[in-house]
Amino acid sequence: MAKFNYKIIFHFFGLLLLFNGGFMLLSTLISLIYKDGVTLELFTSGIAVLIIGVILMILTKKHSKVMNKREGYLVVTFGWVVMALSGAIPYMITNTIPSFTSAFFETMSGYTTTGATILNNIEIVPEGVLFWRSTTHWIGGMGIIVLAIAILPLLGIGGMQLFAAEAPGPSADKLHPRITDTAKRLWLIYFGYTVAETILLKVAGMSFFDAINHSMSTLSTGGFSTKNASVAHWNDQPIIQYIIIVFMFLAGTNFVLSYYAFKGKVQRALGDEELRLYFKFIVSFTVIVALIIYFRADFSVSTINHPQIWGKFEASVRHGLFQVLTVITTTGFITADYTLWTPFLVVFFFGIMFLGGSAGSTAGGVKVVRHLILIKNGFLEFKRALHPNAILPVRYNTKAIAGEIVFNILGFFILYMLSFIVGALVFSMFQIEFQSAVGLSASSLGNIGPALGNFGPVNNYAALPPLAQWWSAFLMLIGRLELFTVLILLTPFFWRNR
Repeated sequence: MAKFNYKIIFHFFGLLLLFNGGFMLLSTLISLIYKDGVTLELFTSGIAVLIIGVILMILTKKHSKVMNKREGYLVVTFGWVVMALSGAIPYMITNTIPSFTSAFFETMSGYTTTGATILNNIEIVPEGVLFWRSTTHWIGGMGIIVLAIAILPLLGIGGMQLFAAEAPGPSADKLHPRITDTAKRLWLIYFGYTVAETILLKVAGMSFFDAINHSMSTLSTGGFSTKNASVAHWNDQPIIQYIIIVFMFLAGTNFVLSYYAFKGKVQRALGDEELRLYFKFIVSFTVIVALIIYFRADFSVSTINHPQIWGKFEASVRHGLFQVLTVITTTGFITADYTLWTPFLVVFFFGIMFLGGSAGSTAGGVKVVRHLILIKNGFLEFKRALHPNAILPVRYNTKAIAGEIVFNILGFFILYMLSFIVGALVFSMFQIEFQSAVGLSASSLGNIGPALGNFGPVNNYAALPPLAQWWSAFLMLIGRLELFTVLILLTPFFWRNR
């Protein structure tokens, strides 16, 4: 049995609970401002979580400052579980979600930025709880672990092991030699985008409360809304949907590229191969969807009548672009029920659930860069068959990629598809029919939110049996943490002596 530095692990859990408790108190302030009747309950939740965090940090104060890679994996995986367990308290204590299983599901869906909900009537939920719900998205968006890394120097701990386990995508592109400075820069961009979208949505006609909640959900690519109809509530205000489209696109790009752009290195950002392919995917998919909506789909499903040709054309493009972006970036907002837009588009949207956004973004899924490298390697296999002695490395941004990275990506893709298949099989064990089972598995694993069948865009997950909710939450977790981080804990060699 491998020896672990458990004190530093639990010390870090205490730190995470301090973050969680602090954000709960912020939700308490919102509750107080809007006088929603649950201020005391939210305050109690925040204080309780803070006290537990402080106790953990005091009990583990004398710990070794060295954290190895194995401990990094334990902190990341169980850190998310600790956050979800404590984050469920406000739902239960306010009686918004009395069931612990459903409260944990809602919280895990929030932190993993999946956006699947079991709430049937969101609009009757108190404002403080809704804000807490969106906050779980925002915290999870850039990663609660990356957030904590920014203050780890105060504890005398280096954060490289954690960043390697938490950073989205196949590799972590450092902006600065010190990992803590990298985390701070990413969070500054993330925060700036959130503020900018909030202001624009407010100017466009949203209330401030709706604007800040939807901004937190957009930049985290989460999808929790304050309205039962999601963004379809504003179908008569296209400017609001266009603003969300812009920020969904930005949230699905590598935040490192945003940093380069703000530093004036625009050409370096625009020259990125993944960004270009991401953009091409969105444009080409939008053209396909918009044309089918315009010529074939029953447009009444968009809840708007478009008597004029130009009005219908604009709406076809807008709804097509919105739904393509919301699925690719795994945001999960909806403006219409795409499962009613012809059988072809149902299969089409199911297919792009496996695409994902860019590495280094807040999006889930497989990630565009992995698809890009898989495609390149596939074409090179044809050349290798004709020229077996030739050295033909896969190149990304003009640089040759090490063979082990290609093998890692191949392994990831195989493991992802196996997880999807097993996920669907387990869902089918709960008497869930085929279309819903495969949709649930793809949506949970990809952190998308809307699925297919009985759990499609206009439905929620309230009908999901309790055990199926736990299974869905597990798929959300392994999907958000890029499979290896969680699944490696299930291997016997992880726990063996070094």
